[in-house]
Amino acid sequence: MKKINFLKLIIALLIPQAAGLLGSLATMPNIAGWYAGLVKPSFNPPNWIFGPVWTILFVLMGVALYLVWIDKNNIKQTAYLFFVLQLIFNILWSYLFFALHNPFIAFLLIIFLWILILLNIIYFYKINKIAGWLLAPYIFWVSFALVLNYYIFILN
Repeated sequence: MKKINFLKLIIALLIPQAAGLLGSLATMPNIAGWYAGLVKPSFNPPNWIFGPVWTILFVLMGVALYLVWIDKNNIKQTAYLFFVLQLIFNILWSYLFFALHNPFIAFLLIIFLWILILLNIIYFYKINKIAGWLLAPYIFWVSFALVLNYYIFILN
């Protein structure tokens, strides 16, 4: 059993939470107004679900990042690149969809986000299998979000 490096764990947990905070800056001010006025599909979850789900997903991302970070594998640049890129696209999606009120462009971007998450999973898995699996709920949720985004675009 490896000894936990608490400093690295805290940093790894804070990075995705910070991304979530940045995305929420675009999201939160638009929930009650613009988003509430959109026509949504019948399978749209209640608004209160999104915060807890994203918090859990960001924790899982942080743990995955930590496991890759402490791994002795020296070839991690590509894994880190895809991790950072998917976080950036995740934040950008919030701004495109919520702040700019553009579900179509957000839909196009979420397709690329999904691809980046898949690549992130593949490269994390090569370094640490558990880290790769920890990102599985994230790609499942983003798959659902992609479908939801599509229907919101079509319905509006």
